Amino acid sequence: MATSVPRRPEGRLVETRQRGWVDPYAGLNAFDFVRRAPSPEIAAYVEHFWVVTWTDVAEPYEQRIVSHPTVNMTIAQDFHRIAGVITGGFSHTMRGSGRVLGTRFRPGGFRPFLGGPVSQLTGRFVEIGEMYGAAGATLAERVLAEPDVQAAIALIETFLLGLGPDHDPLTEEVAALVAMVESDVSVTRVDELAARSGRSVRSLQRLFRDHVGVGPKWVIRRFRLHEAAERIYQGLDLATLAAELGYTDQAHLTRDFTAAVGMPPAAYARLGGRA
Repeated sequence: MATSVPRRPEGRLVETRQRGWVDPYAGLNAFDFVRRAPSPEIAAYVEHFWVVTWTDVAEPYEQRIVSHPTVNMTIAQDFHRIAGVITGGFSHTMRGSGRVLGTRFRPGGFRPFLGGPVSQLTGRFVEIGEMYGAAGATLAERVLAEPDVQAAIALIETFLLGLGPDHDPLTEEVAALVAMVESDVSVTRVDELAARSGRSVRSLQRLFRDHVGVGPKWVIRRFRLHEAAERIYQGLDLATLAAELGYTDQAHLTRDFTAAVGMPPAAYARLGGRA
């Protein structure tokens, strides 16, 4: 089932859950985005499939992303690759017409398809054909040739299940911990998360690097930056937000925010006022 992203009605802000998009409403005027749920057979590993399409874009449109702690497999005309967790800035420029079909794995969900620590992919893009050989290259060709999105998704699911991923109970544990960090803004320190998980800090760090690809501190900070971006866009006072999200002061939040988003909070707030 597809989940469409709502556009903003006049006069009020609508929660799109598009955390990680810089200036999300501008983007929704340039391209279409939908999510599709995975089948039950692959849902232990895949969070959702996502599809971005754009048609006759008159001027190149760049969408900047403040990435999530997830691995994505993306197939488009210009690239077909596995993207590890991107810790720096990331953007994609759309021209003319096109489609990107992405597979967003659950945190920890790509570990069974890699057979090694997910940290070895962090900050990297690896061609599907390089990782999975001729079968991977063929998958990309077949997906690109299939105009029906649901049929293309079925091709991806069949391919992934054919790799015979082994069930790993740590996948469920790490996915639950990442979800906790995302949803609970009171989690601002690694020792707090370790206490809730029943693990030592060191054990938690090993778990995250092996299954997510980055440490728990990065995950906490990234989700707090997603929260900050959403609320700054809505006009929330920066000093109040910094204290609530566990930053030592407003300057610290400003530095982190500017590095991730590409502009300081004040400039981003003006985008929200414009939308």
